[in-house]
Amino acid sequence: MLQGLHLLFFVGFMGHSTVKLAAAFTPRASPLAPPLPDEALPAYTIIVPLYREAAVAAELIANLARLDYPRDRLQVLIVLEARDHETQAAFGALDLPAGFQVLIAPPGSPRTKPRACNIALERAHGELVVIYDAEDAPHPGQLREAAARFAQADAGLACLQAPLRIEPDPRFLPDQFALEYAVLFDVFLPALARWGLPFPLGGTSNHFRACHLRAVSGWDAYNVTEDADIGFRLAAQGHRLGVLTLPTFETAPTALTVWRRQRARWIKGHLQTLAVHARGRAARTPSGVVALVLTLALPVASSHLHGPMFAWLLLQWVGSLLDLFPDVPAMDWMLMFFGWSCAAIAGAQAQRRAGQRERILPLLGAIVYWPLQSLAAIEALRQFVVAPFHWDKTPHTPRAANPLLPRLLARTGRALP
Repeated sequence: MLQGLHLLFFVGFMGHSTVKLAAAFTPRASPLAPPLPDEALPAYTIIVPLYREAAVAAELIANLARLDYPRDRLQVLIVLEARDHETQAAFGALDLPAGFQVLIAPPGSPRTKPRACNIALERAHGELVVIYDAEDAPHPGQLREAAARFAQADAGLACLQAPLRIEPDPRFLPDQFALEYAVLFDVFLPALARWGLPFPLGGTSNHFRACHLRAVSGWDAYNVTEDADIGFRLAAQGHRLGVLTLPTFETAPTALTVWRRQRARWIKGHLQTLAVHARGRAARTPSGVVALVLTLALPVASSHLHGPMFAWLLLQWVGSLLDLFPDVPAMDWMLMFFGWSCAAIAGAQAQRRAGQRERILPLLGAIVYWPLQSLAAIEALRQFVVAPFHWDKTPHTPRAANPLLPRLLARTGRALP
């Protein structure tokens, strides 16, 4: 049985690494969507669900006010929890631009981001809807790009995911986080979109047709990765997902404890999403099964197994050097080196596409970063059993005056190869 599981593990992760390699060499689709004149732009609703974010209220308003979109066609709904008096006071002290409105979610359960989004969706007037988070700095032209893409496409296109980029930070965790995001949003998701496969959306900068959102009854208020879930629910209804080129900049966790809680929530939510869609319509088509395996099952398995497998291989290697254990099986060495090589190639491609300077050190640092996910996976599995709907809040602090952000936004004004 152990040999059979070992072989299954080998085949699964060799296949996953091969897909990453294929994604790295898959060119991004570059549909030519001519910009729309102001009078042809549709009404747009921005939904920003917040909880305990008083510290970044002013910065968030400044980032959203930078968006280049006619104010008479823009509705911004900031959703706050009823008992979050500090954040309510922070927004009450601000002079909000025209079209910005603060909504107070009525008391209720679960007190989660998707529930707040559903409350805002009931009041949304826009034909198109986008979700942003507290720390987001979207490119000023992102709404116009999305509107042009939707206007060019047929009604089957339900959602466009903008790439998420992490602002430069030389510390180990943010640097690895930035590389991980670049691989996901600039290599893997564009390839899945090009291949016509559904995929889990990112937690922010998802641009939707409002009619399709309402047709699937909005977000699952009990799923702690509602973004992953709704991507598969839209695909199960026969709709397509796509990607944009203009990014949203975010900050990354810098402390291991914060990173671990956030990652545990993501892994738990992917477990929830996999449990739901493995017995739903998404699992009844070949493309749905492939997408569920590639984007949910294998990453969840990897997060649980990478740390123990890495420790076991290291122990085996040291033991073989000391003649305490037999040599490590060749297939395990092959998997390790092939997997890391594929990840490094994808990482280098992601750095280029994200407009980052190509650096070798973060690619090598991933060897240490990946096993850390098993620490979060242990907590995710525990919560999945005893507290499946618990939402671990990721704290955000105001950016230090960052002279790089305007330049980062300015230099991403072109489509990426």
